Amino acid sequence: MIKNISRSLKDLLGSDYMDAVISVATKICGMEKEEAEFLANEKVDFFSDDYIAKMDALAEKTGEKLLKGFENSEKGAPTDSFGKAAHQNMAPIGGFGCTRIGEDGKAYLIAKSEHYHASLGHNFPGYKLINNARKLGILNATHNNTRGYITRLAERRIIAAANGAATDAEIDAILASKEPHVLNRIINLETGSLAGEAGIKMMLSRFYKLDGSYGDPLYDGKIPVFLVMEDNKEGLGANYHGTTIMAQTFRGMWPTFYEKCEKNELYKVVSVKKNDITDFEEKIKKYNSGSYKTAGFIHEIILMNYAGIRLTKEFLGKAHELCKATDTLIMVDEIQSCMWYDGMFLFRKYGLKPDFVMIGKGFPGGEYSASKLLTTAPADNLNQFGALVTNGQEELASLSYLITMEFSSANGKEIDEMGEKIEKGILELSKKYPELLPPPEGLGHLSAIHFNSVEKAAEFTKIMNGMCVDISAQLYKPDCPPAVLLKPPVITDDKVLSVLLEKINEGLLKLKPRGVEHHKP
Repeated sequence: MIKNISRSLKDLLGSDYMDAVISVATKICGMEKEEAEFLANEKVDFFSDDYIAKMDALAEKTGEKLLKGFENSEKGAPTDSFGKAAHQNMAPIGGFGCTRIGEDGKAYLIAKSEHYHASLGHNFPGYKLINNARKLGILNATHNNTRGYITRLAERRIIAAANGAATDAEIDAILASKEPHVLNRIINLETGSLAGEAGIKMMLSRFYKLDGSYGDPLYDGKIPVFLVMEDNKEGLGANYHGTTIMAQTFRGMWPTFYEKCEKNELYKVVSVKKNDITDFEEKIKKYNSGSYKTAGFIHEIILMNYAGIRLTKEFLGKAHELCKATDTLIMVDEIQSCMWYDGMFLFRKYGLKPDFVMIGKGFPGGEYSASKLLTTAPADNLNQFGALVTNGQEELASLSYLITMEFSSANGKEIDEMGEKIEKGILELSKKYPELLPPPEGLGHLSAIHFNSVEKAAEFTKIMNGMCVDISAQLYKPDCPPAVLLKPPVITDDKVLSVLLEKINEGLLKLKPRGVEHHKP
């Protein structure tokens, strides 16, 4: 069972810093000393019994029309594609816990955490500390040369978590390390796409100069080769590491642009088979010969952009060894998986030591757009203007990281236990409806219900959305196994999970062909 914790701003940020903030609030901004002291010292419950009770009660009302709602004809000014995809009735006018209240006044269960952002659901009480910080006048906007204390503190604690360090002495030693595969550098960025782009540029800078201030790169004259995960038709559709042009070419987009890049030997993208170490070994050998040199291996651990397929520990462990033996930089994309497991990082559960880790979404909990790229001293090869983004280190965004991390650190075991229950529940449903469902994929909260046909996956998604359970079907890739993706918030408890599984079962019953008896679990 998820545990409650209580923290104040002084608990998270320390007395010395908060005393300085109070001084500004009272002497510069005119706040009364008593009010400032209260805001700095107020203990906030992160997950109280009252909050849980209300969250559970709302989850049980999934699909019900609770309010009149907000009737309006405002369409905004979307592009055609965004306009066609919009479901205005489901757009939020509020929410609580694992429930969103749509413009139609209905209660929607956020079974994929608002597309993976709302790791702690809606109106998470711990984020009240952000409001307290804002009232005290703590600034959000900073710049690259004025990274604030909260951001610097968040960086230190992220590095500690990424390395499993417990003491200040251990963290200091890690931060001072010049060894490869020791994550001790952070670039603060706005989005996961920019985090991925920064890592790609760092890989590319070993082949091309960033500007005239650099000498000849290490692999000058070689053709950089990027390894990514292969789809089921030997294509590039199984990976997704951002929306910048170069990252999109890694997944088969902009084909004529990429063909010209490849023809002119600027770079090459090569797909590797999922969980096939023989194929990986053959390709890394092939592309470390002649004019080729592998620049990097970029991968998720759970392919949430490709049916939730899970890469195995054995495959990734051996693939990373081959990369290190050939000086191939490794970037693990944890934009979707970070904060959903005990220890906050899935790569640590796999025992991996990459050169780059992309994080975001789960850490700020949907409060801010705030992603980061973790890297090492040897891979730290770009100047400030090579990877910066002006708003990447906002102070309140960094505070949202600290709040989420504090809660997750106190509940790591509980998060994993609930993940196991989610995984077990989905597996039991697949056994119950074998005529519809092959074995599921994913790990813990990151779950993918696989279907025997695209048509059934699409129909099921429509049924579930009609029942006000927010899930999505991954059907836009013709060679991808038809899958429905789930990712319940980490605050999901037994009651919320029971509601979700009951709704899924109800949806499958509606989908089940007439005359076909399902198996008992």
